[in-house]
Amino acid sequence: MMNSDLSCLQVKDIGEQGLLERLQRFCPPDVIGDDAAVLTTNPNQSLVVTTDMLVNGVHFSDVTTSPEDAGWRAAAANLSDLAAMGAFPLGITVGLGLPGDVSVNWVERLYQGMTECLQKYHVPIVGGDIVRSPITTLAITAFGEATPDFIIRRSAAQIGDAIVVTGIHGASRAGLELLLHPEIGQNIKTEEKAALITAHQRPNPRLDVIPILRAILKSQSKIQNPKSKIAVAGMDSSDGLADAVLQICRASRVGAVLEYSQITIPKAFEKWLTAEQGREYTLYGGEDFELVLCLPQDTAETLVKQLSTGAAIIGTITPGLTVLLHDQEQKLRDQILTLNQGFKHFTK
Repeated sequence: MMNSDLSCLQVKDIGEQGLLERLQRFCPPDVIGDDAAVLTTNPNQSLVVTTDMLVNGVHFSDVTTSPEDAGWRAAAANLSDLAAMGAFPLGITVGLGLPGDVSVNWVERLYQGMTECLQKYHVPIVGGDIVRSPITTLAITAFGEATPDFIIRRSAAQIGDAIVVTGIHGASRAGLELLLHPEIGQNIKTEEKAALITAHQRPNPRLDVIPILRAILKSQSKIQNPKSKIAVAGMDSSDGLADAVLQICRASRVGAVLEYSQITIPKAFEKWLTAEQGREYTLYGGEDFELVLCLPQDTAETLVKQLSTGAAIIGTITPGLTVLLHDQEQKLRDQILTLNQGFKHFTK
């Protein structure tokens, strides 16, 4: 492509991943590519930093999300990125862009929602910035710490690893659809509907998984080889289950086989979604904020036993670069998964 053509190139022409690849040139290569940057502060701890943005009309709206829920989701998204790195949160800063006609009450309720989420994990808001903006925009930077020998990276998956999900996927997307189209939920029990909507409005970052995983790894390392470290790869599933597996495989230069029959699907889906729709929600719905982890089989089995309902081993890391969705019950034909499926920014 000629220079004149490059000057006319638009973000929508190359998409989210293409833009990220170009921007990575401006960043130190040893601190990018994961859910957060890792900065070594002393021999015993590493500083983990992540930033997440939410824009009105893209990530939240008055139709589906109260100010409190928008605040909760914003905080949860950042804490989830810290959990995905194996880090414990220390604090957050909040950048807020607002039109001048937004009410003070709306802003206070937004911060109330953030505080309600953060209080569960004893995380303070330690600073931020507020500016005028034509669109309400929320940018949060979260700080956490992790021991250098226990940092979860996307690039650490190894052939033979089991792929673990820490909970159910597709619930958040289903909750969003019920909020947008209340009439479609007439055949769903009240408690099931409420659970799906809560999954969308008030997701819980899986920080609870980290101390459990650390304890398992510490125990197994002592038994197997005190000098060796059990590698764990992973990320959160904020952009969808399939996306998380694909991103891990790409960073680790491996492939995977996902067993569809092992993926837990909400029972409520059977009452109002086709099998194809249920599969789409589960694989590509996004914003469930669970963790997707790749680790040795025995470690994976121990972890799943100690986690809540919905945690499961859903596949295996394989040689090659292909990520295949397989169904041992033969109700579904084998399908190759790609990053072109599901929601992406800057695509039409």
